[in-house]
Amino acid sequence: MDESTWLLERFEEDRTRLRAVAYRMLGSASEADDAVQETWLRLSGADAGAIENLRGWLTTVVARVCLNMLRTRATRREEPLDAPGGPDPAGARAETYDPQEETLLAESVGLALLVVLDTLTPAERLAFVLHDMFAVPFDEIAPLIERTPAAARQLASRARRRVKGASPVPEADLARRRQVVEAFLAASRGGDFEALVTLLDADVILRADRAAGPTPAPLLLRGAHQVGKGASMAAERVRFTQPALVNGWPGLVMAPGGR
Repeated sequence: MDESTWLLERFEEDRTRLRAVAYRMLGSASEADDAVQETWLRLSGADAGAIENLRGWLTTVVARVCLNMLRTRATRREEPLDAPGGPDPAGARAETYDPQEETLLAESVGLALLVVLDTLTPAERLAFVLHDMFAVPFDEIAPLIERTPAAARQLASRARRRVKGASPVPEADLARRRQVVEAFLAASRGGDFEALVTLLDADVILRADRAAGPTPAPLLLRGAHQVGKGASMAAERVRFTQPALVNGWPGLVMAPGGR
């Protein structure tokens, strides 16, 4: 067996664990796949003979990749989707992204946990996820975030307190949110707007940015009846729409042409 084949086999043995690390760091199945793929690219270009602990090396690399993604995420999301040379919302992930799979992954981790993790700094998130979820020692975490082991321990402790202090999302609330999303989809497809309106708060607000809305400008609708009517605006694009998680909550992704 040549070295490249051996490396690929060893990598595949760890792929599920690496994806779990990346998903808990990033909260996105598609971004987790990107991080795992980048880890493989770095491994394939590395001197395998110089790696003493391959499992630890892979964990370190995927954590560094995720940390970089977290640090640049805010800047990247501020770029308009239609800007020349701007990021492709799906890009290379178009063939692998599965909103239903992402929903299942998020539910297995816990929606409340994902929402809380999203409020942590990148360093806090890395320290907490690697230590508390994957038992990585602080001595190994510290170099990743350019801190001392004691400082890494402090970051994890701070993150742990915030996670423990978070109120769990009631299952009834999650179920109702899914019900509203499904009703919006049904109204767009079949025109049953009254069923949607009965589920909505009278003062509900719908916001859509210009990439998702039917108009060149961002869209803002106020009131249950206006939002109900707004579902008709999505009728043309509903065949490109499927359920997904949006910032950890049930929502819809409209992707004409798969993007």
